[in-house]
Amino acid sequence: MGLVATIAVALAYGLHRGASVLAQPLTVLPAQSGWFPQEHALSRFHVRWYVASIVFLAFDVEMLFMYPWAVVVAEKGISAVVEMFLFLGALLIAVAWAWREGAFRWA
Repeated sequence: MGLVATIAVALAYGLHRGASVLAQPLTVLPAQSGWFPQEHALSRFHVRWYVASIVFLAFDVEMLFMYPWAVVVAEKGISAVVEMFLFLGALLIAVAWAWREGAFRWA
């Protein structure tokens, strides 16, 4: 399996290198979904989007821990339920703080 994976990676790398040698130089501006770029790719985002991304990551990590917990909760018993409610309590504190700071106001 390791040999197959190594060959697949080497093949993909070789195809990429071969295609970049044969490719024509870029003659027009790149467009995303058919739209021309409105601003520079390195432009800054408003600070509220950073807070929104942190809140998203908090919920994303919550789900990351809840999926395996749902699989083993039956065999672990009440201690797993208590641990999950402690985790959700900590997450609720973080969400309450974000709410107080105005992270959920979009305008």
